[in-house]
Amino acid sequence: MSAEQPGKSPAAKGIGDQEHLRVLGYEDSFHRSMSLWANFALGFTYLSPLVGVYSLFALALSTGGPPSIFWIVIVGAGQLLVALVFGEVVSQYPIAGGIYPWTRRLWGKRYAWMAAWVYVWAMLVTITAVAEFGSGFLGSLIDAPVTKEVTLGLSVLFLLVAFAFNFSGTKMLGRVARIGLAAELIGVIGLGLYLLIFQRKQEFSVFFSTMGVEGDGNYAVAFLGAALAGLFLFYGFEACGDVAEEVANPARGIPRAMILTILVGGVSALFSFGGYVMAAPDLQAVVDGNDIDPIPAILEASLGTVGAKLFLVIAITAFLSCVLSLQAAASRLMFSFARDGMIPGHAWLSKVSPRTAVPVNALIVACSIPLALCLLIYAGGSLTQITAFAVIGIYVAFQAVVLAALRQRIKGWRPAGPFNLGRAGIVVNIVALAYGVFAMVLLALPGKTGVFLDDWIVLIGLAVVMGAGLLYLFIAKPHTNSHQPEGDAIAVAALLRAHPGNAAPAPAAPGKSSPTSVSD
Repeated sequence: MSAEQPGKSPAAKGIGDQEHLRVLGYEDSFHRSMSLWANFALGFTYLSPLVGVYSLFALALSTGGPPSIFWIVIVGAGQLLVALVFGEVVSQYPIAGGIYPWTRRLWGKRYAWMAAWVYVWAMLVTITAVAEFGSGFLGSLIDAPVTKEVTLGLSVLFLLVAFAFNFSGTKMLGRVARIGLAAELIGVIGLGLYLLIFQRKQEFSVFFSTMGVEGDGNYAVAFLGAALAGLFLFYGFEACGDVAEEVANPARGIPRAMILTILVGGVSALFSFGGYVMAAPDLQAVVDGNDIDPIPAILEASLGTVGAKLFLVIAITAFLSCVLSLQAAASRLMFSFARDGMIPGHAWLSKVSPRTAVPVNALIVACSIPLALCLLIYAGGSLTQITAFAVIGIYVAFQAVVLAALRQRIKGWRPAGPFNLGRAGIVVNIVALAYGVFAMVLLALPGKTGVFLDDWIVLIGLAVVMGAGLLYLFIAKPHTNSHQPEGDAIAVAALLRAHPGNAAPAPAAPGKSSPTSVSD
């Protein structure tokens, strides 16, 4: 962190965090006890390359072969552009909740309501999926039988332990996130390097060999089919902005944390994925789809029984940190949504504990709905079907921000935070949007199993969530309960540039609510 006074952010001519928030129409509700390092750790453990690589390693290799590793580079570069756009937005709008307040202030209430509705459900089902995946690691560590009852019990345990840490306050959240960061770095970079250097069983040229995965078809089709190897990995950096009101100097620090999350996460994923490929004793069996869970065997062969158990401890720590970060991000989004009166029960959901300064009721919901989804899976639901729309839902929400930012730029918006891309901003914005559309098309492509539900489950899931949200939006009209500013990016930028009163503030755009002035 810089040596500025605590609570000060150079967003606009020395404006402080409280003043910046007041310009945006809010008062401080949280303790600013999260450092830049802890903020980065939160985003990194949400992104969790260990979880992502482990979950998709076999699928990526059986679909696209060893060259599927290049999707990590492609998606990492695309998401870095998205992170740069987010950085400019959060630098002007360091408000809790991320996606919702950004889309509201860049576009409007109804647009923001839909973006946040899709995003919060995507996060809730992602919490469920990570807890379910983590239960397998915990079960292996304690040698528990693989039964539905054990999976349910261990998944619930993950959710409740993460909730307890979150409930303890922002300092505890940051502390556990840093521990999770250390576990992730050991589990991905440390282990990856060890496998690459000491347990290598393949030549590096293997990453340019399809190993026959395309069959009689075109390899380009197979490679595109493996895109999920990267697309599933690179989100989570936006969580750094979800807790903006709990971070000192957020307008300057959070963009750095987002960029660092992408860069370190990408390098970590490359080492991890590459290490597993190079150390696989029978790589062809993985590529052929005959070994659907190859990593335990790779670890056992490379590390021995004791080493494999130690890795399980590291992996469980990473999974717990990932659930913790997801719960924190989801609760802050719901709090921000509720603070503006945009959802049922908003008075209850917007309450912040006077002791721990966390949105406890929103945290309860962020834990309870995944618990209910775990019960649904136990009762016979499919984890794949329940979580199918999660990734595309998150990409839809991300691109809602990117599109709204581009719309404001075309109208004349020049971001006023300390993190600013200058003239390059509009070029980055356009390319980030093009990348996002490309990614969503890849995610939405139907499968080829011949089973309608399985082939179209991603779009069906997205349609159900968006359809329900649109029905509620037009029937209940939740946006009419809120009177906070919207679509005021140009006006707020003028206010921030005019602070501290050495020039007259620019008036709000016609037809838009004015942001609160600097003085009370």
